[in-house]
Formats: sequence, C-alpha cells, structure tokens
Amino acid sequence: MKPTILLFTLFFLSATNSFSQTLADLKLKPKEIPKGYIANDGNICVTPQACNFYTDIETYSNIVGTVKSKAIQSFKNKGDKGSIMYFEFDHVFKGDRFLQGLLWGKAGEPTAEHPEEYIAKGKFLVIWSLKADSPLKEKSETKVEAILE
Repeated sequence: MKPTILLFTLFFLSATNSFSQTLADLKLKPKEIPKGYIANDGNICVTPQACNFYTDIETYSNIVGTVKSKAIQSFKNKGDKGSIMYFEFDHVFKGDRFLQGLLWGKAGEPTAEHPEEYIAKGKFLVIWSLKADSPLKEKSETKVEAILE
C-alpha cells in the first residue's frame, strides 16, 4: 500500500507543476503576432494611467498586492499601437476596484477614450492598453483566457 501512496504523491506533484503558468506562457510568441504588427521597445499605452500603473506598481502594492514579476510587450502597425502588461503577484490579485477606478475613472468600464481592458485570475493580471477593436488585443485575450481558465 505504501508504494501506491508514494506513486500517487509523485504523480500529483508532477501534474501540479505541469499546470503552473508563467508570464512567458501568457506573452505572445513571434508566430502569434498578427501580420503587420512589429514589436516596439518600451511602453506605448493608449492612456498614461495604464503605463503609470505598470511603471510604478510598487507604489500600489499595499492596495493590489506585492508583484513577484512583471513584463510588457508593445506593438505598432499602421493604424494600431499599444502595450500588453503582464503581472504575477505573490498572492491573489486584490485590486479590482482600485484598478477599475485608475483605468476608467467614473465610467467604471472601458470607453473610447480609455479602452484598456484587463483580466485578473488568481496571481495573474494582464492589462491590454490597445484599441477595443485591435486584432492584437483579440489574439492575446484569446490566448490568455485559455491559459488562465
């Protein structure tokens, strides 16, 4: 009976590790980037609030939690540009209400002027600072939602 318990424990531990996500898993790979888009260094958010949140995340740690790691991807094409910001927190992200106010103000939801959207799932937060109809946002959002579900 003891070998069975040991085998079950080893299987469970290996299965748990295989389902662990990282920021690298969430980021778009070169082959996933829609045609016409090129990677851009730095941040080119649609509005300054999103990029300020990314740059100064430590300032907000008492509200949203402590960041374990963060990454950003920025892209341009003829009619679209923006950034995708990825965060992994030490614990579950706890700043929904704060982030909504920061990104959208009194509107409480994305607008044409402030089109940022985000997903917060467990320890991960992804913010899309792109136009609402951006093919890049759609591609990234589909990937992130599939991984974090």
